[in-house]
Amino acid sequence: MAAPAQIALRPEHLVHIPAVAAALEWLRSHESWIVEQQIRLTEIPAPPFAEANRARAFRDLLVQAGWKPEMDATGNVVVESRGSVSKAVLLSAHLDTAIAPDRPVRVEQQGTRLMAPGISDNGAGLAALAAVAWAFRAAGLKTWFSVLFAANVGEEGEGNLRGMRALVGRYRRRMEAAIVVDGPSVARITTVAVASRRLEIALRGPGGHSWANDGVPNPIHALGRTIARIGAIPLPRRPRTTLSVGVIEGGEAVNAVPSRAAMKIDLRSESEAELDRLEQEVRRAVERGALAEREARRRDCPALKVEFRVLGSRPGGRLASNAPLLRAIRDADRFLGLQAETEAASTDANIPLSLGIPAIAIGGGGNGNGAHTAQEWYDATGRTTGLERILLTLLLVAKPVV
Repeated sequence: MAAPAQIALRPEHLVHIPAVAAALEWLRSHESWIVEQQIRLTEIPAPPFAEANRARAFRDLLVQAGWKPEMDATGNVVVESRGSVSKAVLLSAHLDTAIAPDRPVRVEQQGTRLMAPGISDNGAGLAALAAVAWAFRAAGLKTWFSVLFAANVGEEGEGNLRGMRALVGRYRRRMEAAIVVDGPSVARITTVAVASRRLEIALRGPGGHSWANDGVPNPIHALGRTIARIGAIPLPRRPRTTLSVGVIEGGEAVNAVPSRAAMKIDLRSESEAELDRLEQEVRRAVERGALAEREARRRDCPALKVEFRVLGSRPGGRLASNAPLLRAIRDADRFLGLQAETEAASTDANIPLSLGIPAIAIGGGGNGNGAHTAQEWYDATGRTTGLERILLTLLLVAKPVV
């Protein structure tokens, strides 16, 4: 089947299609409703691996719009708008919050700002996904390619992109492109997927009384020696490479030599090869830290046992500079008067990009900051432009049928 004539349309043509105009008007006229949904969803706890309640609330929101969504075995909420052909464009936003507590969150308003962990990342993305899905349905939009709307689990922390992995695994053969909505910013377009590894490193020893067993190797001391070595590893600026020890734990009592100490470390790089090199440097630093601790203690004591566990591994990838998807969002930005820069980041877009599927990650509109902290905030001022950007980009790729 040949592609429709609308395949060459630009945004200025799209907006004159009655269904597209109706969808854009829906977005403009429902600003308060969108804020309400963002607050409601954010106040439902959704830490990694415990997103089910928020997922059910999002599913119910789609049902209210007239969709018939499903929750898959991984916990993703998915609904498909069938197109003229089986090829599909994915529009997604992740459900989980990085530092969400396991109790309800209270969103507080300070002027035009909404304050709460997850209100921006990814309350802004979820609200945008819901709004576009509602507008799509309300306007009766039909497209050449099918459109998949998905709220997915497992983007944050140790989730290891499990939700997106499941979506791509299910729809890979049909997936024409993927648009990931993550956070609020319209100033950036993620086109390069930063590869990352998350490691847990544990050190174990005999432990004992801090006085009676003085001289046994101390796992926390060894951890400190190790972290000092890790902090001294030289990191290249190109390709940009980072590391961060994000969690340390261990010990049973102030007057006891601990039997275990552990840390969780995040490694990232624009180069898979550089990431491999950095991981080996970290492993050597751990072995040397454990050895130095033993040499500083009694010789008759056993060596500390070192344990490595990979918590997650995100593959890298890159969107081609001539990709139709990139051209589509550039056209939408030009039409809306936006000037966005491309960037490298670690998002759900890593999975499709690593497999050669065109993908970008963009914001849902508005402004925000403090992601992954207790001081996270969001301001909905200007959000409508971000929503229009998402809808126009989606339609430029999926092709409206009139």
